[in-house]
Amino acid sequence: MSENSLVAYDDLPEYDLFLSQVIDYLNNRFEEEKYTNNIVQNYIKNEVISKPEDGKKRGYTKLHLAQLVLLSYMRPILTTEEIKKVFRLAFNQINDRSDDIISWEKAYKVFDEIQNESLDNFLTVQRFNEEKLKKYIEESELKEGDEERILIFLVVMSLIAQASATKKLAKKIVDQYGEK
Repeated sequence: MSENSLVAYDDLPEYDLFLSQVIDYLNNRFEEEKYTNNIVQNYIKNEVISKPEDGKKRGYTKLHLAQLVLLSYMRPILTTEEIKKVFRLAFNQINDRSDDIISWEKAYKVFDEIQNESLDNFLTVQRFNEEKLKKYIEESELKEGDEERILIFLVVMSLIAQASATKKLAKKIVDQYGEK
């Protein structure tokens, strides 16, 4: 899991990028997602992320990468409109830096810290009742070779249930506070 941790903000490219370089960076970083020029341009058009520097072919900055990386973590959980609402909570109008409540750099660094803590603590927090799962397996009178497979299945299903609950809670919070 630690291999998928965020690139430190200070390690994001300092120089301005072409859109194609941004797409390559994201697709290399988030292998399960497939970014295209159209996807990024739609995020810009719908004011989910900020516009590139006017008139510059290399108009994508470190700020854009930070926005897109944060968005990449949100995409599997929230809709585009919900992501836009979440960003508005901290940044108001996406194309106006003067009304930001916190900086994108600060938001990125805080998320990085939260994510690292979450990854570090993931295995130490009890995610499921192992005794309950083992009891279920015993009661099911499974073949000896099938017990481990069913335990793994139940562990994965427990994690999916927790992820689903987390997703629903995040959506509820966005719906309640995203318009304020």
